[in-house]
Amino acid sequence: MSKQIIHTDAAPAAVGPYSQAVATTGSKTVYLSGQIGLEPGTGDLVSENFDAQVRQAFANMQAVIEAAGGTLNDIVKLTLFLTDLSKFTAANAIMAELIPQPFPARSTIGVASLPKDAQFEVEAILVL
Repeated sequence: MSKQIIHTDAAPAAVGPYSQAVATTGSKTVYLSGQIGLEPGTGDLVSENFDAQVRQAFANMQAVIEAAGGTLNDIVKLTLFLTDLSKFTAANAIMAELIPQPFPARSTIGVASLPKDAQFEVEAILVL
């Protein structure tokens, strides 16, 4: 898969670890369902701590990506869902630590609630 990062000064610059847009060429597109911070063995939230939930959600996402035959480098689009947008900066910092550059395109959405009272959910689109 080849990724081309799209950037224009005619639109606002990214306000976090993401690109304005990503163009790809590849043979397979994979759409990942949302992942929350559940421990795979128990199905329970890893913690009530926001950062711990974000890290576990990304770990769960990475496991699904690897099962699909991909890596974090194959992500072209992420969508983050937060129940508290005041934690946007914390989510950005964790994402910047875990996701390799160049960053994929991304949307962040504030939501009223998530399954199992999770505080964070992430979904992804990959091109392999």
